Amino acid sequence: MKIAIKRVYEKASDDDGQRILVDRLWPRCLSKAEAHLDGWLKEAAPTSELRKWFGHEPEKWPGFREKYQQELTHRPETKEALAELRKLSRHGKVTLLYGAHDEEHNQAVVLKEALLGK
Repeated sequence: MKIAIKRVYEKASDDDGQRILVDRLWPRCLSKAEAHLDGWLKEAAPTSELRKWFGHEPEKWPGFREKYQQELTHRPETKEALAELRKLSRHGKVTLLYGAHDEEHNQAVVLKEALLGK
């Protein structure tokens, strides 16, 4: 299973494989053509409530990570999105795209860990 993560604003490359946006909201100032997406799984993203609570504040990262992991295992729509990503990854590389500036503290990091069973 090959899973990568990348900011959606970075240039697409042939090495990306399937490019799947995993944000609940569309990234600012980016057209669909510029994003070069193969899919958008809003359901894989944290709930709006969790996203707003976290606010990309690094000191909240441990709590966000734990709460998002719970969402990934307990919310039906999130579980379905996770299953879809697993299915895609069985057929080749999948790159999870996110819009956050922080490359270490974002939902794609947690999602990748969940997909890889970490």
